[in-house]
Amino acid sequence: MNAKSSDREYDVIVVGFGAAGAAAAIEAADRGARVLVLDRGYGGGATALSGGIIYAGGGTDEQRVGGHVDTIEDLRAYLRQEVGDAVSAETLDRFCAQSPDLIAWLKQQGVEFRGGPVSSYKTSYPTDEYYLYYSGNEKAHPYSQHARPAPRGHRVLAPGMSSGRVLFERLSSSARARGVDVLPLARVHDLIIEDRRVVGVRYRAMDLGHRNARQHAALSKATAKAGTWMPGLVRGAVARAERLWEDGAVAGEARATAVILAAGGFIYNRDWVRDHAPKFLKISPLGTPGDDGAGIKLGLEAGGMTDKMGNVTAWRFLAPPSAFLEGLTVGADGRRIANEDLYGATHGNVMMREFDGEGWAVYDARTWKKVKTQIRTQTQIFQRLQLIYLFTLGHRKSRTIEGLARKNGIDPAGLRRTVDAYRAGLRSGAGDPAHKTPELCPPMANGPFYSIDISAASSVFYPIPGLTLGGLVVDERTGAVAHRDGGTVPGLYAAGRTAVGICSNSYVSGLSLSDCIFSGRRAGADAAGRLREPAASG
Repeated sequence: MNAKSSDREYDVIVVGFGAAGAAAAIEAADRGARVLVLDRGYGGGATALSGGIIYAGGGTDEQRVGGHVDTIEDLRAYLRQEVGDAVSAETLDRFCAQSPDLIAWLKQQGVEFRGGPVSSYKTSYPTDEYYLYYSGNEKAHPYSQHARPAPRGHRVLAPGMSSGRVLFERLSSSARARGVDVLPLARVHDLIIEDRRVVGVRYRAMDLGHRNARQHAALSKATAKAGTWMPGLVRGAVARAERLWEDGAVAGEARATAVILAAGGFIYNRDWVRDHAPKFLKISPLGTPGDDGAGIKLGLEAGGMTDKMGNVTAWRFLAPPSAFLEGLTVGADGRRIANEDLYGATHGNVMMREFDGEGWAVYDARTWKKVKTQIRTQTQIFQRLQLIYLFTLGHRKSRTIEGLARKNGIDPAGLRRTVDAYRAGLRSGAGDPAHKTPELCPPMANGPFYSIDISAASSVFYPIPGLTLGGLVVDERTGAVAHRDGGTVPGLYAAGRTAVGICSNSYVSGLSLSDCIFSGRRAGADAAGRLREPAASG
């Protein structure tokens, strides 16, 4: 499509073309709707940059192939701890009951998965030997006390870090095969509202045939991944791409019976992060510049309301290698942050909220050596790049616990108390005071001792990436945007990280993408299903 060819009628318009937008478009098209998708980039969003993990359970084919027993009840019992009040019990029940079918639906779109064995060690992202793994807190205290653990992280079959890109490519191809029109480089700036009902969008878009298009595409591709891990290094290139787009963008308008907002979160909107989640200002934005809250803003302007806007996931993964989980993590006062075998974002959120984003991981000599022996078998290339930093400039060393504390600005007495309490727990048989799994609890007896600064502002080479979890409140049965005065905004829906959803209180790997598919399909189905209904009144 060119920038102006969409000035005509559609049944459903989707704003944003990541996992949620693609799922919405496919579902609506399958129900006979004529669908237009507008994306401010080239499609993919944070989905294409992700690890391509889908959180699913309750007895998927992939779980059964590997001999892993899981039930809907166990899935629900675990997720109830993560989800809390983010959605109703009825919505969580529906999400869990549909979980095996979610994987089956993705397979119908051409997405491939692989069952089989899981890694014997805890990892934030598996090597290419494994495509099913424990991707959350399933085996950690206190979660394991309330639900039988099972591996539920289903990684899209693709090498290295290409699983997210392959996931989106399959969804994109499936949508286009159904006749969905896709307009890239299009930014929606207004919803068209008539008689209190959303009936279309106004946007600006740069035609792919414009003289700036090739350079814009090259800059966008070059900055995509680097923008997540080292945004400061690509700020100039991003600004250049923005100027190219402004120079080539033209106005357009499209109308439809329903509009679905699936434009991501707002981690790139630093003003909003400052207003809603100031403790997370030091983390690195995970996503694309399109995650600036534009979709949420459109919903607010139409009468919508937001919730969970202060919830952010902060990724401080200690493992792999898994021996990095055998240390003790402490704050500036020397207090223990949490059990280190928690999921990285769960542990990271405790550090961000309760320790002002400051923390250190402390190891004895034996564990430090053990970490090095695990690098070859437990890590991907991108993980090894950070390990180069950690084993050169990124650590401190001292013969004593107190000496290590002083080198890091940690209270020596506080760190000594934490180490002594840990050692005493192991000696007495009571175990780790923080309830870390015994297999990850070495005695921490002999120096020299080592530390890694795991703070949010530790180094540009060791950032904490993260994304926002709050958004527009929706009717959980349909995905329609809730109106602040009651009821819903006629003709308007939201999905993915533009909306409050399953993962809006707590994030584990794969849960956001699963929610994107779940909420996108929900919105697409309801929007298409109402095509033959008379227009609703306020």
